[in-house]
Amino acid sequence: MPSTRDIRRRIKSVKSTAQITKAMQLVAASKMKKAQDQATAGRYYSNLINKVLVNLKERVSDESHVLLEERTGEKEILLLVTTDKGLCGGLNTNLIRKALDVSGPNTTFVTVGRKGCQSLGRLKKDLIADFPVSDPTKFSESKAVSKFVMEKFLENPEIGRVRVAFTNFITTLTQTPTVETLLPINPMTLGRVREYEGMGGDDKPESADENFAGYSFEPSASVVFDTVLPQYVNNQFFQMLLESRASEHSSRMVAMKSATDNAKQLIKDLTLEYNKLRQASITNELLEITTAMKALE
Repeated sequence: MPSTRDIRRRIKSVKSTAQITKAMQLVAASKMKKAQDQATAGRYYSNLINKVLVNLKERVSDESHVLLEERTGEKEILLLVTTDKGLCGGLNTNLIRKALDVSGPNTTFVTVGRKGCQSLGRLKKDLIADFPVSDPTKFSESKAVSKFVMEKFLENPEIGRVRVAFTNFITTLTQTPTVETLLPINPMTLGRVREYEGMGGDDKPESADENFAGYSFEPSASVVFDTVLPQYVNNQFFQMLLESRASEHSSRMVAMKSATDNAKQLIKDLTLEYNKLRQASITNELLEITTAMKALE
């Protein structure tokens, strides 16, 4: 049975842990708000580039682009977006499990985040590149990743597709591991306004905007289309990174809040046990004094 000194030491230790988890909870809440604001701020540009693409696609509908062509290659690249740090619940575990479930023997991996790189390394998967991305996410860093996978896709005709495994932010309490195809771009869904679930609404097909009806494109609509399409891919991956960051900080905030609440409950239980033990000790001392006094009578 532990002594009162042992219980006091444990209470002190749990209080220190609770202070740390509370601080981490507040930091994660602040970062989550910034990540959500960053995702929201990029929506106007995303909508605009989608409208431009829809209008351009109608003008060059008879032409094909290498990023739109379906391939028969059996190989694929799976871009896995995880976190650099832990203490965020089952976020990384669920995402990595889903990525492994959808992958096959011909899948090569590219990772963003140390947790994914470490996990794939332990599993001895075919990892061809790992990219560090700072927090908050910068478009220049995101563009380097999407440019790398686009180059690999264009250089090797055996690569049939490029997919991205990331965590889609829905609510503060709910994040969903998601796998989406980045390349080739599906011509049927090109130009859709993508507002991720929980961040605005559902996918809505966008028609050609009448504001672009009177515009002429130079040197030609085809050249502009070839230039804008890679930007569309870069922007799509950037939005996925923003979703992952918002999910990371949200999951960490919830995990740290749960840890803080558990620590407070543990302190209450230990305090109750300490009081009971102290009361029993006092009662025993009173009994000893009473017994001694009766013995002296």
